[in-house]
Amino acid sequence: MITAAQMRAARALLGIDQRQLAELADVSLPTIQRMENSTGHVRGVVETLTKVVAAFDAAGVELIGENVRSAGDGRGVRFKQAASMNDVYFHSRIMERGPLNQPANARAARRSERH
Repeated sequence: MITAAQMRAARALLGIDQRQLAELADVSLPTIQRMENSTGHVRGVVETLTKVVAAFDAAGVELIGENVRSAGDGRGVRFKQAASMNDVYFHSRIMERGPLNQPANARAARRSERH
């Protein structure tokens, strides 16, 4: 099974956006958006999931399952241990802050607007 976090990480490794992934997988953009906005394992039509996994595979990205060794020698992304509820909370707090690649002063300005 593939998770939404794996999809986002795989896209980041490839440097592509959701629209480009949709084109590579031959699925609609709203489908990719829905898949990436899910929590935990992505749910959907098996054929669609297969297309997305195949697109990543064709692009050279290996999606590694939990407790599974990687067959490749390339770089990758993996959690050091299974996600806990604290990890889920931490992730939700990061997402509330907005993109981390914004300049620090832009994030500070956004925070001050909220208060």
